[in-house]
Amino acid sequence: MALNGKVAIVTGASLGIGSAIAVRLAREGASVTIDYHTHRDAAGTVAGQISGAGGRALMVQADVADVTSVGNLVNQTVAAFGRLDILVNNAGIEQPARLVDVTEEMFERQIAVDLKGPYFAMQAAARRFITQGSGGVIINISSVHEDLPMVGNAVYCAAKGGLRMLTRTLAPELARNQIRIVNVGPGAIATPINTATLNDPQKKAALLAEIPLARIGNPDDVAAAVAWLASDDASYVTGTTLFIDGGLMVSAGGL
Repeated sequence: MALNGKVAIVTGASLGIGSAIAVRLAREGASVTIDYHTHRDAAGTVAGQISGAGGRALMVQADVADVTSVGNLVNQTVAAFGRLDILVNNAGIEQPARLVDVTEEMFERQIAVDLKGPYFAMQAAARRFITQGSGGVIINISSVHEDLPMVGNAVYCAAKGGLRMLTRTLAPELARNQIRIVNVGPGAIATPINTATLNDPQKKAALLAEIPLARIGNPDDVAAAVAWLASDDASYVTGTTLFIDGGLMVSAGGL
């Protein structure tokens, strides 16, 4: 198993892409901390799936927008498993709205969860990696919209664009400590956040027309890429984004 003996944190791991990542990392041999904010029962289901397959899982409630909570997430992981090797910043929210309708509260919450949260989680993880002295891996679940505009969702796009620049800027800083940092940019993935679009035949058809592989992705597509990036097989990969989008970025002119 590629991650045997490793310890990982996956934020927002109770649902969708996050739960698939947690299960896949455990399948590859990692002990996994399942961070959740409100969906405790769903997190318990993920933990049960991992332990039922012989893996090790820890559930921790943490709001990634709160710096103290993020620090506690790392501390509880180390207390339970003895170390930390992998951080997957997956937790995120999306609040589509036109510029004229966005409130200050909406703006601040979006940025807090999608940009501030990952930043301080990276800080807490990096401090631990440096203390351990054996490197580490940070994987940020970004979006095709770190590059590709999405009308009516400017704050989300700005947060993901900021995450792209954080990754590119921090990569050379962290490399001296053998810490790799990579973004994963999903395209159209069948998750609860996309339910409305996927349940609308016209919207789904229009979306599929933009995807060269002509299918909607699933969380396991993203989880497989994350597992590879977290492994030593990707030891020469840092400071970039891997798009998991069926070719959407190429079709839409984003690359």
